[in-house]
Amino acid sequence: MNTGSDEPGEVAVAADKAGTGRPEAVREAGQEAGQNAERGLGSRAPEFVKARRLLHLSWQVGVFVVGLAVVGAGIVMLPLPGPGWVVIFGGMAIWATEFVWAQLVLRWTKRKVTEAAQRALDPKVRRRNITLTVIGLVIIAVLAGVYLWKFGLVMPWKIKDQ
Repeated sequence: MNTGSDEPGEVAVAADKAGTGRPEAVREAGQEAGQNAERGLGSRAPEFVKARRLLHLSWQVGVFVVGLAVVGAGIVMLPLPGPGWVVIFGGMAIWATEFVWAQLVLRWTKRKVTEAAQRALDPKVRRRNITLTVIGLVIIAVLAGVYLWKFGLVMPWKIKDQ
């Protein structure tokens, strides 16, 4: 994905909103938009790597392979013991050092996680979550009590027909 500029911190602007027709105005608007964002989109490779096309392509392939290995390990950890989602997002962060699409995915994810955290801190939502948790625990306690009353302290696989 092309961001419209090779300069770090600049963002592509579709049209000159100021109506001046000057490329400088478009560049200044892009820089202002870039300042509002966390960092500009694009490669974080060292300058000597970006200066040579073949070296930069090799760099991108290396970053992709390393990121793919980390994301693959995270996917394997989802059903197995281990921090699967953390490792997957770590792989996405590796990809984001070089690929704009991964940077956009990480920004979107960070924004959604922040919004969810803010919603979770809302007093009404917290009260609802606590109420639902208490109701669930009461249901589990009643079911455990009924089981103990009916069968006593016997494991389910040792219960005879009654």
